[in-house]
Amino acid sequence: MKSSSENSVKSSGGYEKSPVARFRIYLRLEKSLSPKTVEAYMSDVHKFREYLREGGKDMLEATLEDFRAFLGALNDVGIQPRSQARILSSLRSFYGFLRVDGFLEADPTELLRTPKIGVRLPAVLTLQEIDSIINSIDLSKPEGQRNRAMVEMLYSCGLRVSELCNLKLPDLYLSEGFVRVTGKGNKQRLVPLSSRAMAELKAYFCDRNHIEIKPGYEDFVFISERRKKSLSRIMVFHFIKELAVLAGVSKIISPHTFRHSFATHLLEGGANLRIIQAMLGHESIATTEIYTHIDRTRLREEIIEHHPRNRAGLNKKVEKV
Repeated sequence: MKSSSENSVKSSGGYEKSPVARFRIYLRLEKSLSPKTVEAYMSDVHKFREYLREGGKDMLEATLEDFRAFLGALNDVGIQPRSQARILSSLRSFYGFLRVDGFLEADPTELLRTPKIGVRLPAVLTLQEIDSIINSIDLSKPEGQRNRAMVEMLYSCGLRVSELCNLKLPDLYLSEGFVRVTGKGNKQRLVPLSSRAMAELKAYFCDRNHIEIKPGYEDFVFISERRKKSLSRIMVFHFIKELAVLAGVSKIISPHTFRHSFATHLLEGGANLRIIQAMLGHESIATTEIYTHIDRTRLREEIIEHHPRNRAGLNKKVEKV
């Protein structure tokens, strides 16, 4: 084992860096993580370093018992198991790096067990509850049809609220029955549109055409009647809560509830799990893999066959915007 982690070591470029500093460079350059993610890793590493310092130990001298005691200390101060698991994940990455880079002969975290995390299942709305929420929307209000289209898009397409708010007109391919969604990490995916969603969008565009939209926001699909520009996530959260109350739905819901209901209903209807993962844009399935291995025609057929909105027989085509 090399000398203390506080001591500097020569890098291949000839300058000196401590193991902790070299880990930061590794995360940024070799792992290509974002600055925010790198700082999260480093914050967890620093927490453990400070804990060891209080006991007069160096990070390269840490043992399995030190990690167990550290997790115990986190638990004592009220850190939840989920956060403990995240911190432990950062430390495992750090010590894995130290072993590979030659600072340690063995990884002391290998035998450390991850804290058990209780599974919290999000609420799932029934189709009847979703229809009740949509039917509770007052169409006499200027924003009524817009809200109907938004709720339908959240449910029929399984969109995240940020994806809904950032949706733009060029992303809609109504004649083909698809919407292009830009998700986390700017990754794009194609999601089939139900005939119900297309019908609600078509009705909304009749109202949207009368809004004097502020410059720079003309391409956004969903526009605030009052502010004349795109909607914020907070605004969507607020009106979803109001609709749930009006519809008499007692479950605690958010825009994400419709996304989870979308996936649950597809699964219950017999849809292929891989198709569902692709439609949700989960990071575990690369975008290129979606479009290389899943035929778009088959993908659309899978959603049309298993989604409740499409089994209702509303399969009319709507012209492209």
